[in-house]
Amino acid sequence: MTSIQRFLDRLGLQLPIIQAPMAGVSTPRLAAAVSHAGGLGSLGIGAGSVAQARQMIADTRALTDKPFNINVFCHAPAVRDARREAAWLAHLAPLFAQLGAAVPVQLDEIYQTFLGDEEAFALLLEQRPAVVSFHFGLPTVQQIAALRQAGIYTMATATNLREAMLIEQAGVDAIVAQGVEAGGHRGVFDPQAPDERHSTSVLLRLLAGRTTLPLIAAGGIMDGAGIRAALDLGAAAAQLGTAFVLCPESSANASYRANLKSERAATTRLTSVLSGRLARGMVNRLIEHGEAPGSPPPADYPVAYDAAKQLNAAASQHGDSEFAAQWAGQGAPLAREMGAEELVLTLAREMAA
Repeated sequence: MTSIQRFLDRLGLQLPIIQAPMAGVSTPRLAAAVSHAGGLGSLGIGAGSVAQARQMIADTRALTDKPFNINVFCHAPAVRDARREAAWLAHLAPLFAQLGAAVPVQLDEIYQTFLGDEEAFALLLEQRPAVVSFHFGLPTVQQIAALRQAGIYTMATATNLREAMLIEQAGVDAIVAQGVEAGGHRGVFDPQAPDERHSTSVLLRLLAGRTTLPLIAAGGIMDGAGIRAALDLGAAAAQLGTAFVLCPESSANASYRANLKSERAATTRLTSVLSGRLARGMVNRLIEHGEAPGSPPPADYPVAYDAAKQLNAAASQHGDSEFAAQWAGQGAPLAREMGAEELVLTLAREMAA
């Protein structure tokens, strides 16, 4: 039996296709549609409360009895630095002024990390989704063991060999090998550590001979040919995010969809300007302003995200989306607009061809 078939059998999947969690974009409808079509749908709960997570799980289960994945953020708590945050707000002040909005007096740590969040951990043990995945790092070995004891399959993102080894040593079941092409946040454990920025193909080959865990390829994969290439390089499955943004089941707004269908999709950039952590998205005015020569470093993650969201909220009142986080991978120009279930079946046909 191949590693691909073992992975599919373990999770009860028909296809080696995983829809990326995409916190803020994925919805119960999207996850359920992907799972119903034979892949693995996912929900990112790191950007909401435990009560919201509970409701998302319930809504997904009302739509499908198939397995799906719940993703959590395992980042270190923000390093608060009043001077750095004040300097960042001062740098953004002209943008707020142009929108007729007051500069925030202070910034908040808007996303709580899963690390130390006992309520979120208890929710996962209670709800027992088929899969729980970790991004930005790992919870404790004891928590991982408890999730697995509850029958939950675990996955964690690695961007290099060192992170992959830490994942294997911690007892996680599978590794999401995230290449630099990926849209959204890079899953690096330590943002201060050197980042080789491996491509998905290079990362797969680096890990394939050094770990016995199943590898899920993530980054730049948009069609069946891309999935097949990843499987040929040693992956047991492929995770696609940007490919699903244009599905009607996603929560992407009209501006996000329009930009993804335009020439703008051809220009994506890894930047920490929007959130305080490296993430790839379509270039907008906020990114250009924040990366202009002489710009101070943004506040730490997710504190900088609070500033970006407040700026975007002010701009939205004027119909301006130039400050929104519109995450997209390097394969963004290949995005297609169709229902999620239809897209999964199309990907399957392309793989077979």
